[in-house]
Amino acid sequence: MTSLKALAADPWQSRGRAFAEDDRGPRGPRDAFQRDRDRIVHSAAFRRLRHKTQVFVAPDGDHFRVRLTHSLEVAQIGRTMARALGLNEDLTEALCLAHDLGHPPFGHGGEDALDQRLADAGGFDHNGHTLRIVTRLESPYPDFPGLNLSWEMLEGLAKHNGPVADPKWALAEADAAFELELDRWPSLEAQVAAIADDIAYDNHDIDDGLRSGIIDLDGLLGLDFVREVWRGVEARHPGLDPTRQVKALVRDGIGGMVGDVLAETRRRVAEAGVGSIDEVRGCGLQLVGFSAPMRTAERALKRHLYTHLYDSEALRPIRVEAQRIVGDLADAYRGDPSLLPDGWAGGEDERGRLRGIGDYIAGMTDPFAIRQHERLVGPVSLPDRF
Repeated sequence: MTSLKALAADPWQSRGRAFAEDDRGPRGPRDAFQRDRDRIVHSAAFRRLRHKTQVFVAPDGDHFRVRLTHSLEVAQIGRTMARALGLNEDLTEALCLAHDLGHPPFGHGGEDALDQRLADAGGFDHNGHTLRIVTRLESPYPDFPGLNLSWEMLEGLAKHNGPVADPKWALAEADAAFELELDRWPSLEAQVAAIADDIAYDNHDIDDGLRSGIIDLDGLLGLDFVREVWRGVEARHPGLDPTRQVKALVRDGIGGMVGDVLAETRRRVAEAGVGSIDEVRGCGLQLVGFSAPMRTAERALKRHLYTHLYDSEALRPIRVEAQRIVGDLADAYRGDPSLLPDGWAGGEDERGRLRGIGDYIAGMTDPFAIRQHERLVGPVSLPDRF
């Protein structure tokens, strides 16, 4: 198989970090990207993902995925693709592990509520907030703010979904502090991390959706891609019990998508004729992606999941209540900043103060947000399930 090693990010050719570091301490045998990955794994923001919603509210159900388990699964898929393509596995893994650090409690519902409440301070965007966490808010080191990640890591987090023409304030601040070339494509490692995210939640949300009973197998089998994978499982394992058959469906769905991305990426790279990582950034094209038939199938699967799972009647009341919790907390802190813990009520002006409120709420886990609402505002009425 064709290796893209010549296009891989090289930790020894890194553009460096925003702040020079004293390397006299015991660092161990790690290069720049390995240190980036380890800084993410050891961060408090990463640990908090354990209690943040993926699809189902984090306190409910030991078997459902949360942001932490999702991030680990994305990293596994991303690392596998990076290895197969000859790219840098450590940078890919670090980007996968960090890509959801900026999510507030209760997933996208919580993000929508926070964005609305902070509209007069520039709003809230989880991707920009990820950069804010790693460059400012998470500061465990004595000599610099943030985690002081490599330029390649920050670039990948900022634009793993492609160039950013109109960055919101948090991403714009990070770019102003350490210019990230937002108008160019990122490394192949960042592009792999982005599509690994899609592959992970497309397939694992099938698993969680079926487990919950909100979606049904018959509906999924109406999709050509799912039906083809299911028939392959039945052909190889006739008589397999339904629970294990679903696990095989998810596993083979991931494998089919990964194989498609690997073949399509090699084709695109060859067609583009890029010979260096700088040419990858400047070619003006996404080089890691699904083939046209798989892209059509993947979009059909996404539409099905949005209609029958994410926006289902079963989950809509939970999302509405979760948005109320986040919105009420924002209102409470705006009305009385003294309710904030020490260190969070600062800000040189009103906009800075409101953004500090956003920082504090975005860092909450689902259970902590519920407890704070019960303490400061009033009871929460989340259903017993989901």
